[in-house]
Amino acid sequence: MAQFAVHKNKNPRTRAAFPFLVDVQSDLLEPLGTRVVVPLTKVAGLARKPVSHLTPTVMFDGDAYILLTPQLAGIARTELGAQAGTLLTEREKILGAIDFLLTGF
Repeated sequence: MAQFAVHKNKNPRTRAAFPFLVDVQSDLLEPLGTRVVVPLTKVAGLARKPVSHLTPTVMFDGDAYILLTPQLAGIARTELGAQAGTLLTEREKILGAIDFLLTGF
């Protein structure tokens, strides 16, 4: 498991709204049985414009997605689907959103 890896959402109840989960947990914590993830949702599916610093837009697999930072969650590693790619190039944007969530700036 690598930080900023994008995984398919295996949960049938949430997969339609959140097709991907971004692993934001440090690689130093690889031995843990859990991972901290942030869901992605397609920009087109949103009714109103989100707060850009908290929920930035990222490009993945040719589509625009919103990083739903307020829905950050810890899940069992076994609940992650197959890796579909990475958002390592969006590292600063993702860390900025998490920092904004935790500190407000």
